[in-house]
Amino acid sequence: MKSKIWLSSPHIGNNELGYVNEAFTTNWIAPLGPHVNAFEEGLQNLTQTKHAAALSSGTSAIHLALILLGVKSGDIVFCQSITFSASANPIAYQGATPVFIDSEKDTWNMDPSLLRIALVEANQNGQLPKAIIPVHLYGMPAKMNEIIAIAKEFNVPIIEDAAEALGSNMNGKPCGSFGEFGVLSFNGNKIITTSGGGALLANDGEMIEKARFLSTQARDAAPHYQHSHIGYNYRMSNVLAGIGRGQLEVLNDRVIARRNNYERYTHYFSKQSISIEQPFG
Repeated sequence: MKSKIWLSSPHIGNNELGYVNEAFTTNWIAPLGPHVNAFEEGLQNLTQTKHAAALSSGTSAIHLALILLGVKSGDIVFCQSITFSASANPIAYQGATPVFIDSEKDTWNMDPSLLRIALVEANQNGQLPKAIIPVHLYGMPAKMNEIIAIAKEFNVPIIEDAAEALGSNMNGKPCGSFGEFGVLSFNGNKIITTSGGGALLANDGEMIEKARFLSTQARDAAPHYQHSHIGYNYRMSNVLAGIGRGQLEVLNDRVIARRNNYERYTHYFSKQSISIEQPFG
């Protein structure tokens, strides 16, 4: 029986173990703690954003971004046709309707020309989307400059799904730093992992503070348990953030390895004669 080849297995080293041991030694096991703060600072530096909130998943980051943008039942949100379901599920959490914009051939990401057509039609119908969620599929950057320019014409905010694109950039600008919000994921199949986790990025500090408030059950600043808003259990733990800190230290190595894999595949398949049959007609 042939052994299974994993698509994207995690790589864990001694640095991660050291941070986790530190969390145990100092008894910072409960949610939040110094590793969370340091991990958020590392993400800010890497993505060149001013604020970051470490969360339990990329899905939760998209959900909080939608809440902060005021997306409610009956609203419309534009998202990408080729993506994982987690890009669209949070739209349904809010009772809103996802409208899928088809992808273009160059990057497999949201087609700017089709986005413009959809926005023109939505504007004529008096129902512009409350947000647009482009995705950097497999870490390949979407055409963000074009997408942002079009979104600004209609004054629609961007939630940039950079879940798979940590370490990717366009002309030196990191993915995750283009939209009003950027979203990262650290699930087990991502370029770095915290076993499960994500982050919400923004340059608006007030928005990130609101995200932190909502992600910790929205507990009011009172001496007793008091909640004036619906909250969520979306914060990342100090232990998982410790794994993330160690993973950030080898991110550049992971990017180089993936680029080397790309060169290897390109070199190999350039020598092959491949005939691709059309699937239809």
